[in-house]
Amino acid sequence: MPRLNNATARAIRPFQRTPVPAALAVALAAALALGACSQKSDAPTAGASPRAPEVGVVTVQPGDIGLVTELPGRLEASRVAEVRARAAGILQKRLFREGSDVKAGQQLFLIDSAPYQASVAQAEASVAQAEASLAQSRALAERYRPLVAVNAISKQEYDNAVAAQKTAEANVAAAKAALTTSRINLGYATVTAPISGRIGRALVTEGALVGQGTPTELAVIQQIDPLYINFTQSASEALKLKAAMASGKYKQSGANAANVRVVLEDGSVYPQTGRLLFTDLTVDATSGQVTLRAEVPNPERALLPGLYVRVRLEQAQVDNGILLPQQAVTRSGKADTVMVVGPDNHVTPRVVKLGPAQGSNWVVLDGLKSGEQVMVDGFQKLPRGKPGDPIVVQPVPWQPQGAAKAPAAPASAASQPAATPAQQ
Repeated sequence: MPRLNNATARAIRPFQRTPVPAALAVALAAALALGACSQKSDAPTAGASPRAPEVGVVTVQPGDIGLVTELPGRLEASRVAEVRARAAGILQKRLFREGSDVKAGQQLFLIDSAPYQASVAQAEASVAQAEASLAQSRALAERYRPLVAVNAISKQEYDNAVAAQKTAEANVAAAKAALTTSRINLGYATVTAPISGRIGRALVTEGALVGQGTPTELAVIQQIDPLYINFTQSASEALKLKAAMASGKYKQSGANAANVRVVLEDGSVYPQTGRLLFTDLTVDATSGQVTLRAEVPNPERALLPGLYVRVRLEQAQVDNGILLPQQAVTRSGKADTVMVVGPDNHVTPRVVKLGPAQGSNWVVLDGLKSGEQVMVDGFQKLPRGKPGDPIVVQPVPWQPQGAAKAPAAPASAASQPAATPAQQ
């Protein structure tokens, strides 16, 4: 029978008071000894090193980064035409459907044209009368020409006949001009669309007297494909950006014009990409802002004039730039630093040079190399020790808050973390 320690002996002592088979006593002693050994094996070994903390990292991958500025703007129709009554009279009929698309030259309203038709008829009669008078004067002048050559009539009579012919010709021209005016006024009785676009509601109804005194506004046509976006930018920021591009620090975004994206009120991005048309030459003296205008396609008529939007304007690009989440960067008055995880999993601080912010990211211009790993979170897990002591971590791919778990995306021009920036 094996020798038992004191704890095991105390455990089986109560059983020794009653008769117990020897085999059962041996089995019970072995089970208790095995439990004591397992408890000893579960206890931590004195002097063992703690496990390295896990920290979230992103892998650096430089690329071309577009410098995007988000500014408030307002949509405006590219062309606006007020349809007005240029002929006075009673409005007889509306020929379009309110809110529909119309073509240039399409008939919109009919105004009572009877007075203008009578005016045209009168002008035509005046033209006929003037032409008859001209024919008579021309015939008289032709008859006098051979007579004055043989002194059958006086030269004065011939000159009078020629003058009468010229007067008749002028009367014919005046009558034809009056006829043209009458026909134009008759044409104004049919109101047509001056431009193609979408027409709004009719501002007058049938039976209304229009065109008396001043031209009456009947409707408004707006061309909403494409649309203009008017927005403002700080003049100082525009000058800094221009100076950076002139020095070669940045390069111009596009060969022809800067790209523009429209962000709607619900935060969604409009699928069509616009382009910057021009920057105003004058700075507003009260606000220090300069006005810019962009053009965005609107083939589906999803955008409407007057809508307030956010404009993402890409005016310049950075070559070999890096995007890092803002919480990965520690900013101070002396320098901007990040924590770099080396191949041996040691963490070391690194001074970097920052460019402008891009959403929840910083643009890093210098200080990092391709393939390096930068800490994004887990700073609170780092052990506290003496300055200069080596810190070993276990790097894991960083995932933005709310993002599905997936392989770590490199920090590059294409990565746009959705996490809210927060200093850890």
